[in-house]
Amino acid sequence: MRKLKLQVQMTVDGFIAGANGEMDWMVFDWDNEINQYVKELTDPVDCIVLGRKLAQGFIPHWAGVAANPKAPDHAAGHKFAGTHKVVFTKTLAQSDWENTVLAKGDLADEIKNLKKQPGGDIIAYGGGTFVSALIKANLIDEYHLFINPTAIGRGMSIFEGLENRLDLTLKSSISFPCGIVVLRYEPGKIGESNQ
Repeated sequence: MRKLKLQVQMTVDGFIAGANGEMDWMVFDWDNEINQYVKELTDPVDCIVLGRKLAQGFIPHWAGVAANPKAPDHAAGHKFAGTHKVVFTKTLAQSDWENTVLAKGDLADEIKNLKKQPGGDIIAYGGGTFVSALIKANLIDEYHLFINPTAIGRGMSIFEGLENRLDLTLKSSISFPCGIVVLRYEPGKIGESNQ
């Protein structure tokens, strides 16, 4: 069965955006080490799942990067633009984006169906509402939390509103020269089966 990974940037105090959606705290002066980590994380991915709100910026951004051979992240642009994407929406009637389909059904059912299909890993990027829904439905198989060296005091949390406790097992932690620490977790307590 395919694995659903979450890659998300967050602050030390656990926010993915400020109270008004601010993301100016993110560290972007990545070096070759962290870029290599992301490459290894995304190489086996052949499906990206997104919420509608993030998709409206994410998809055009990476298409533009892919179209610009001089862009520093041109290779990443090709990967993200060329990868099949599924946008979860209740409001869009059709997709105008290349390599993109819309999912309008129940989130858990749609993700479970994607996991059963043949193919590589699936990765989730998203705004707080979409990612929170994935977490609440216990659909994430691997968490890759990119902890930025900033605290903002208040903002949007992907773990807010959890109805049940979420136990995670730390699989690795890597610090990078830019100040980001990546924590990789899998669901379940240490010693528990993740099935």
